[in-house]
Amino acid sequence: MIKREIGDELKKCAGLLPVVTLLGPRQSGKTTIVKHVFRGYAYANLEDSQVFELARTDSRLFFAQFAPPVIIDEVQRLPSLLRDIQVRVDVDESPGRYILTGSHQPMLQAEISQSLAGRTTISTLLPLSIREIGGTPSRDDLMFSGFLPRIHAAHLPPRRILSDYLRTYVERDARQLVNVRDWQRFETFLRLLAGRVGQVANLESLSGDVGVSATTLKSWLSVLEASFIIFRLPPYYRNFGKRFVKSPKIYFTDVGLVSHLLSISSAKQIPQHPLVGGLFENMVVMEALKARLNAGLEPNLYYIRDSSGVEADLVLEEANGLKLWEIKSSMTPDMSFARNLRLLRKAIPEVLSADVVYAGTEWPLSPDGRFINFALMGDAVL
Repeated sequence: MIKREIGDELKKCAGLLPVVTLLGPRQSGKTTIVKHVFRGYAYANLEDSQVFELARTDSRLFFAQFAPPVIIDEVQRLPSLLRDIQVRVDVDESPGRYILTGSHQPMLQAEISQSLAGRTTISTLLPLSIREIGGTPSRDDLMFSGFLPRIHAAHLPPRRILSDYLRTYVERDARQLVNVRDWQRFETFLRLLAGRVGQVANLESLSGDVGVSATTLKSWLSVLEASFIIFRLPPYYRNFGKRFVKSPKIYFTDVGLVSHLLSISSAKQIPQHPLVGGLFENMVVMEALKARLNAGLEPNLYYIRDSSGVEADLVLEEANGLKLWEIKSSMTPDMSFARNLRLLRKAIPEVLSADVVYAGTEWPLSPDGRFINFALMGDAVL
């Protein structure tokens, strides 16, 4: 089993409140980690039709059969069960009694806000991080295979697993969360988003290519975000005036899915691919997000871009200022990579540091900056 960094955070959470809720995309390893951390707990999987029917029709008998401490997997299938848990934890507030996992954020969040506010901690588990995979990672291999635990733990072929993932999970979630009647158009939308990874998505422009309205695409984008398929990186523009871009950039939670949607068939195709920069940026941004979430921290991640195109690809907001990163897929350091960072440092007094993330070894950039290898991104944001 691959050791997951979020394990210590889950143990800490289970010592604080009666309910621990772990959210995340399908196949990110939620079941594996909670079973490992909370060994000896009863286990109920609501994907099991018999278990689901018992919970739906007779919650009293369900909780008699699956008495706490208990792991309840895929709880988004029956959000009303959270009300029964609320009643039980109000009687017994002992910490760590219920461990819940779920895949669809909005449905769970609404019920959690209503039923479990003040009674649960909420953590998010994304696919593997570079640090969790370990070894000396190859930039191109990682961008091709992605980070789904199943691929790395069992050394399975990425193309086959990602194809199954797209059909089995992404399509099913889309049909459950919104009335997607034409899967082919939805998949076209996915592929077009993959071709614009790391960019601001113009839904008006995309609507003509997909053949559906921008309003429909907006709802589809919300579905993808709700299912943890995509991640919207918000812009940072506080107190900066109107000259800064205020629309989010789109990334995929797993860069391997982007490669699959772009029909990349091997890691050898990555270096010559026209979107190698976007793929690399996607991987680095998600590495930063994983590190923050695994440590139980708020993401506080943004990007900055002004109307003239001066940009920092990634921004971390800390209490005393901002840390900036420019992301380049190159393996060779080039001082020109830091041009935007230098301009932003002059324009924004709150900047604490400004580094370039690339595929080479660590290298000095200036007295107050450096080139860092992408595998160190997780450490850089903590």
